[in-house]
Amino acid sequence: MIIMQNDNQRRWKRIRAWLDQRMQRLRLRNMPLRYQLMLLFLLFGIVPSLGLGLLVNWTVERIIERQVENHTMQLIGKVNEALDTKMENLQNMTYLIGFNPDIGEFWQGRTLADGHTGTVAQSVVQDKQQGERAQDTLYGMKQFLQGFTTLYPEIAGILIVNEHGDYMSNEMYARSTRSLTQEDWYKQAVQHAGIFTVLGQPSHRNVTTHVQYKDSEIVSVVRSVTDSQTGRVLGVIMIDLKLRAVSQAARDVTLGKTGYLMVTDAKGRSVYMPDMPLIKRIPPEWFGAGDNGMFTREAGGRELLFMFRASEFTGWRTVGVFPARESTLEVRQIQFYVVSFVFIVCLFGLTASLRLSRSIAQPIFRLMSYMRTAETGDLTVRQWSDRGDEIGMLGRSFNRMLAKIRRLMSLSELRERQKRDAELRSLQEHIKPHFLYNTLDTIHWMARKNGADDVSDMVGALSRLFRLGLSKGDDFIPLRSEMEHISSYMQIQQTRYRDRLRWELSVPEELGELFVLKLMLQPVVENAIYHGIKARRGPGTIGVEARIEGDKLLLTVRDNGAGMTVERLRELRHLLEAPLDSMDGQQKPSGASVNANGRSYGMLNVQARIRLSFGEEYGIVLDSEEGAGTCVTIIHPLLRDMTQWTKPHDKGADQDDEITHHRHLDNDESDGQDPNGSDDDDGKTLPGTDRR
Repeated sequence: MIIMQNDNQRRWKRIRAWLDQRMQRLRLRNMPLRYQLMLLFLLFGIVPSLGLGLLVNWTVERIIERQVENHTMQLIGKVNEALDTKMENLQNMTYLIGFNPDIGEFWQGRTLADGHTGTVAQSVVQDKQQGERAQDTLYGMKQFLQGFTTLYPEIAGILIVNEHGDYMSNEMYARSTRSLTQEDWYKQAVQHAGIFTVLGQPSHRNVTTHVQYKDSEIVSVVRSVTDSQTGRVLGVIMIDLKLRAVSQAARDVTLGKTGYLMVTDAKGRSVYMPDMPLIKRIPPEWFGAGDNGMFTREAGGRELLFMFRASEFTGWRTVGVFPARESTLEVRQIQFYVVSFVFIVCLFGLTASLRLSRSIAQPIFRLMSYMRTAETGDLTVRQWSDRGDEIGMLGRSFNRMLAKIRRLMSLSELRERQKRDAELRSLQEHIKPHFLYNTLDTIHWMARKNGADDVSDMVGALSRLFRLGLSKGDDFIPLRSEMEHISSYMQIQQTRYRDRLRWELSVPEELGELFVLKLMLQPVVENAIYHGIKARRGPGTIGVEARIEGDKLLLTVRDNGAGMTVERLRELRHLLEAPLDSMDGQQKPSGASVNANGRSYGMLNVQARIRLSFGEEYGIVLDSEEGAGTCVTIIHPLLRDMTQWTKPHDKGADQDDEITHHRHLDNDESDGQDPNGSDDDDGKTLPGTDRR
């Protein structure tokens, strides 16, 4: 059981890891650039088109629905106006008939009627002459009624019935002898005394016509005639209107493909309906209480849309009936155009996004392949397209970068070869001090063996000078070693100048372990001998002392020699402000520390090395008085441990080469000494570095 749970947990972990990996790939920033561009183009191109299409479709659908509704209601209004006009004409006919004098006599029962019924019928028959006049009157009234049917062919017949049950008509007659006053239509007319009433299609009435119209083929209207003085109903006028007069106004109106107009009375009974209706009867409750409106109902298995408007004159409702789908036929047609437009836009946008994303991404992919090839070490310049956009500029910059890298690598290889050649020459040059030390040691022991102590001391001092100058290749040495180097140098110079040169070293013992820049004092002491002591009359003294002020070490070389003029001092101080530029402008003959203009090259060399090693706040301070001597003070940082020292700034490879070029220690004008060499503690010579 535990094993199964562990298996399920591992399975779920694998599924979650797979899902996390898929989700990471689906993130926009993790997708390839081509897909990002395509997605961006589709987002800003196709999505607005889809939104615009939906908005247009919705707007057009609303507008067309309102237009269809307004158009249908206008048609219904026109049909109602046509029907009202016809009914108003019928109403006017009833007024004309009721105001006819002969018809007035009929209301009173004083004339003959169809079937010779009535109160005066018996007396009329007894008097032959009066009977003929009565017949002529009856004929005239019928001719009067016939004139209406002739003028208006839509009228199927006109029937006049008085309160006694007598009737008269040009086309209509009673089916039986039952009094027509008992008919429902007569009662309705009496109930609405003097008011024109539209009955609709008749049913089960005791009246027919000579043409034998069916009840479904006619529409009946009635109006009762009242006595103007008493208000008593004198009779009723009924007019049958042919249904074609009603259908003529609504028959030719079509709504959509299968929609139509129908006319119903106030109770929902059909007045006019086409031959193949979508619904045979509309329940009255569907219309509600309003005189016009629109509603949707399901009938016959499909959804129907009804629009209606009731006539204020007749009370009839003209109803438009059509399937709900057909009301949006134009909308669907517009939808088709909109969908086609959106499809074309999407197709065009997709094609354009593919081409545009490819035109942007493909050069980038090609540049990536070039970069991968360059990573392998192949820095050959690749061909690039003539594109003028940022991608083309990037490709050309990449080619220039490759060319420059190749040049730099060639230059680096050249420098490496030169460095190896220089190291080889340096190793070869190291052989010379090696043999020189061995030769000096041999001369030293031979001179001591033969009792030439002065020669032995001279050779020993020279050997120590070389060993301390080399200092095992170190740039910084203890102050004690620097003083030993100066002591050996002064010992050699005193052998030459004898009693003309005296020297003193005043360095506290506790300062001997401080580190200083190698070969810093020897050029200054050399200048003091050749430009100070040598130029004065009589013997001279050179003093070297060291002291600490704050965080600085001050090394002073003082002589009582000839000194310098004010112009010479000012010129030399100016040269010391920019030692490298001053040395570049000088001619440096081999074996001389002073150029043709008399400027001290060795002192400039020391100033340049101090400034480059420690910064502008360190260096040489020069003071001199003509005839009194010269004082040179070297301001050096206080270095108790070499880990304290860091190079203040990096001048670059070119300046390093320049520094190396200027680090010449040829400061002996007469002897041409090159104090470079190295020796270990047991006296064995070691290879040194030629800094020339």
